[in-house]
Amino acid sequence: MGPETRPQTPDEMACFTLLEPAPPVLAPRLGRLAVAGRKPLRTPHYVAITSRGTVPHVAHDVMRGHTSISSLYIGLEDFIERAPPYDVPPMYKLPTAAHESALRKFISMPEETILVMGPRRVPPIVCPVSNTANSIAILTSVGFRQLEAAHYIEAVQKLRPDIVVGLADLVLGQKPGVKRREKMVDRTHAYTRDATGQLYGDWLDEEQRSKTLYFAPVLPLENTQQLLYFDELEDELRNYISGLSLYESASLSIIPESLGDLPRLSFSEPKTPQDVLREISLGADLITIPFIGAASDGGIALDFVFPAPPFREEEVSTSASKSTPKPLGMNMWSPSYSTDLSPLVEGCECYTCRKHHRAYIRHLLSAKEMLAWTLLQIHNYQTMDIFFDAVRESIQRGTFEEDVRTFERTYAPALPEQTGQGPRLRGYQLPPSGPHEPKRNPRVYGRLDDAAEKFAEAQSSGTATPDVGADELQGRGVAEKQG
Repeated sequence: MGPETRPQTPDEMACFTLLEPAPPVLAPRLGRLAVAGRKPLRTPHYVAITSRGTVPHVAHDVMRGHTSISSLYIGLEDFIERAPPYDVPPMYKLPTAAHESALRKFISMPEETILVMGPRRVPPIVCPVSNTANSIAILTSVGFRQLEAAHYIEAVQKLRPDIVVGLADLVLGQKPGVKRREKMVDRTHAYTRDATGQLYGDWLDEEQRSKTLYFAPVLPLENTQQLLYFDELEDELRNYISGLSLYESASLSIIPESLGDLPRLSFSEPKTPQDVLREISLGADLITIPFIGAASDGGIALDFVFPAPPFREEEVSTSASKSTPKPLGMNMWSPSYSTDLSPLVEGCECYTCRKHHRAYIRHLLSAKEMLAWTLLQIHNYQTMDIFFDAVRESIQRGTFEEDVRTFERTYAPALPEQTGQGPRLRGYQLPPSGPHEPKRNPRVYGRLDDAAEKFAEAQSSGTATPDVGADELQGRGVAEKQG
């Protein structure tokens, strides 16, 4: 087959370019991910996590108008319920043109946003059922079930995301044994080989070949346990994969040199910005960061910058200020903000800080108004955008390592503790509960028996009740009848 008639490989449908020569050892790196028809993404960068296709608390128009979110991660388990043929998800039935993505159309995302689809949400919920040789366990809105590898490939073909994260036989919530680790590698190897063959096989013509980019999984195991899998990724499957997905930071150290030019998407679930910096220092390009949404849910307004600002003159004069690290955020539930009319962060240009003040945010939280979490989410994503912009500039200057050390000396090692109650929890996104466990959400509505008893007590005690007439109210001295 000549070069003019050869089908496009995934590498030719997208372009990941390292802006500087790839470092020979683990080191931060600058890159540019360009997907056809989408806004190019400069790396390192974050991928925003969604719930059922939307960033939590942020409507689509708010996301477009008040954030700089340019890539989204979508979990397939959010959209499917019972296994075929008993149920066909509505998203699969959506009429689409040949050039359209059913996933993009269903969740109404703009064309410039990069959509990354994986089998499970991030962070995933531990399932009591186990993976099999042909399927992985998922949690849908109606319970646990198996997602067959063949059905996942069908979902990729029907929904056409920009990037798909390959199936991986992951063990969650416990450390796998020796035999289980062998199964993990064999099954993930088989998932990857079958998926790339059916999506991009040489026997398919140009129209049949998927335009979705495949990110092959790298298991959270040692290099020696995945040698055969890596060998096939390098030799047989190299033309079919466009990136790597990793589940712990240690996996960045075992990537073969021949695969070093591929973008690396990390699902390691960093807990703090310090963890994010460590991921970047090891060569991560794209990172999902659950603590952004968790902070917003907890009423925490993120407050950190990179590189860390120098101490002010009044702070330098006191040794205590040097030894006490700055907090990574502000707990807006604190009563100290009840009358504070300053913005969340001085100098922040996000919509929340320009239009509202701390006292208003605290009032919204106390009143359980949904707007509270929307405004916090806008601010927290703006904070992370500025953070990653500064990280890329630091790498380009060659001062990244020094800036990281300064950041770690300046800021506290953990986010502030949540003291208030966040938004109402959703059962399908929570770990399964066992018998006799207390309810996670307080009761909102209850029976009227208690109210009826209080009403009866009021009547017997002579207290005025809403059903008494004007004469009786006047007789009891509660009011005076006019006319």
